[in-house]
Amino acid sequence: MIDTPLGINPEMAYDVGVHEGVRDRIARLGDRIAELSDRQEELAGMVGIGDATNLTWTDVFNGYASVVVVAFLTTLLATPLMRRLAISNGIVDHPNDARKIHRMPVAYLGGVAVFLGIMAGILVSYVGARMEGVIRFHATEHLTIWGHPHLVPPWIVLGIFVIMLIGLIDDVAGISPRLKVGGQLFAAAALAYGQVGVNVAKGLLSPTLGALLQNSELTYHIPLPEGVPIVGELFGQYIEIDFIYWTGTAVIAAFVLGGCNASNLIDGLDGLCSGVTAIATVGFLAIAMMMVEDPNASGWLDSARIVLCMSVLGACLGFLPHNFNPATIFLGDCGSLLLGFVSVVIILTLGDTGRTDLVVAGLIIYSIPIIDTALAIIRRKLAKQRMSDADKNHLHHMLTRAFGVKGAAFSLYGIGAGFAVLGVLMAASNARIVYTAALLFSSFIAVYATKIARKKQLEEQSLAMRGATASAPAAPVPPTPGSSESDAGAETNRGRDGRPVGV
Repeated sequence: MIDTPLGINPEMAYDVGVHEGVRDRIARLGDRIAELSDRQEELAGMVGIGDATNLTWTDVFNGYASVVVVAFLTTLLATPLMRRLAISNGIVDHPNDARKIHRMPVAYLGGVAVFLGIMAGILVSYVGARMEGVIRFHATEHLTIWGHPHLVPPWIVLGIFVIMLIGLIDDVAGISPRLKVGGQLFAAAALAYGQVGVNVAKGLLSPTLGALLQNSELTYHIPLPEGVPIVGELFGQYIEIDFIYWTGTAVIAAFVLGGCNASNLIDGLDGLCSGVTAIATVGFLAIAMMMVEDPNASGWLDSARIVLCMSVLGACLGFLPHNFNPATIFLGDCGSLLLGFVSVVIILTLGDTGRTDLVVAGLIIYSIPIIDTALAIIRRKLAKQRMSDADKNHLHHMLTRAFGVKGAAFSLYGIGAGFAVLGVLMAASNARIVYTAALLFSSFIAVYATKIARKKQLEEQSLAMRGATASAPAAPVPPTPGSSESDAGAETNRGRDGRPVGV
């Protein structure tokens, strides 16, 4: 029997008791749901699933901070070891060329230390996917079958190793240009096979050629003739041609060849290539973090892109104290080709979802090597020289003559930072003023550098014209009426005051 207050129906009291019990159970269930929600968010942050819109760039950076720290320390400590190894084996750069800034032999193999730093950062991400607390991956819907975000694909790691290897062989024993190009194309083929950067062409071709042909995917199936057993067993009933894939593959090859050799060309000053690459990587990292917050730009390579940026940044910063003027070790072809390759890979991954505008922003960030390479091609073409001929009219050479080695390095650091800011602004907005500023900035540097580079050529042409004029015989002056030939000759040798010259 339920005790009820005076005047309250027992049945009503029973209903009230039941409702209060249900209310308590609902309250306890709500508390339990809140606890489970908090735990779910915690686990989601560990494995990289959840809502990415609440993330800030500091959250993302802090989550991956262990990558940049490990890459930095690995390169910082490995560089002196590589220097000793290079000196003991005679792998040094002798200043036997007038173009070289240093006057004492400097060790190579710095690129190996940078390679070890980059690989150490990538390895940390692999460990972090298996061990809790090493890396706090950002929230993403692109997960592997093991429940963690996609890490740096093995095809990128393979390309990094191949580029490092051909550069190392060139530093130690020398290698023909054809083999170097072949190694770079092999690395590009590895990227294409792993679908890394193939979609860069999609943002250009789908809305233009795809719309014109009414086939946005630009994929065509060519039927094969029946009754040919060998062809049928190999290809089936038709051959599929993916125009976007093959165009993207060509773009990858062009990017890899251009990027590797562009970084190699600017590696002519202490701390220049590693410093410029570090500044450019900061810009790449800023765009990568913005892509995490944008569901339309994010893709399956989001985590891999951030890990690669962090690894390259840490490795460059770890190598820069040893490489800055006066340098105790050089990158060599091993390091310069490697930094060019990883920069190109990061730029290609920016267009993974077909966002070609982000690729353009990445190219703007990487403008210093691109502009220097383009100017070298134009300059040597105008001088009727081979593309492989060296000269002292690169951007860093011209700035060195004006400001010295350190001044030239800091000047190019500042220009690189300006391009990085422009690239990030281009990625963050579609404002025409940003595109206009980037065009004006690039054009001014290109025109001014071309003018300075052609200065010597113009001076030589002017001297040649003066010499031709001086060596030509003087035209005889016809005698005036009533004068003799001797008088006419004397007239031609008189000064401004009318007196004969030499009197």
